[in-house]
Amino acid sequence: MGGKLTTIGFDADDTLWHNERFFRMTQDRFAELLADFADQDHLEERLLEAEKRNLGHYGFGVKGFVLSMIETAIEVTEERVPAAVIFELMEAGREMLNHPIDLLPHAAEAVAHCAENHRVLLITKGDLLDQERKLAQSGLGDLFDGVEIVSDKRQSVYEDIFARHGDGADLGMMVGNSMKSDVVPMVDAGGWGVYVPHGLTWALEVATPPDGHSKYRQLEALNGLPALVDEISKA
Repeated sequence: MGGKLTTIGFDADDTLWHNERFFRMTQDRFAELLADFADQDHLEERLLEAEKRNLGHYGFGVKGFVLSMIETAIEVTEERVPAAVIFELMEAGREMLNHPIDLLPHAAEAVAHCAENHRVLLITKGDLLDQERKLAQSGLGDLFDGVEIVSDKRQSVYEDIFARHGDGADLGMMVGNSMKSDVVPMVDAGGWGVYVPHGLTWALEVATPPDGHSKYRQLEALNGLPALVDEISKA
């Protein structure tokens, strides 16, 4: 195992493969379907409020997103939303759950390099069946020493995962595109937090970066990860 770094966790959606763009496409379709009742900005605001309310009930993922769209449609139409619109929203959700996996550039190479000398984990939020499907179709499954599909990503969650699969969070690293879920709680747990921005970020995943912290790094893309891992491991 690498000297000061033994275990590396990777987020899945929008870190290893595309995901948010399918939510954005569906949200645009949602706005089109309800254009006679509300403008797009208002709909997006109401939908975000619904998603916030429903996270504790439905969790993260496509199913909760679709239920929040349906709830918002009922609200903005004052319970007059056509059944055909509800059907189209449900169909959009099914399409999202079947979209093909499209790996982000350098994802396979980055995971493979890390797996040569470190324990490698996949740590992701979302619907269990959907995340298992995406991992199976990604072609990366055999590279991971462990897979954790969690309801939320908090400091205590990282402390538990890296204690069970590794040598503790202080000898671990988490790589992801969410400052709120992947980086900040991992740094708080004592580990390395590596931020790889995706470009499309859900509003509920935005947080203030831990600038100046000795274990925080930002990379423009995953092709910079192997050099960073080697540098930290040899320090």
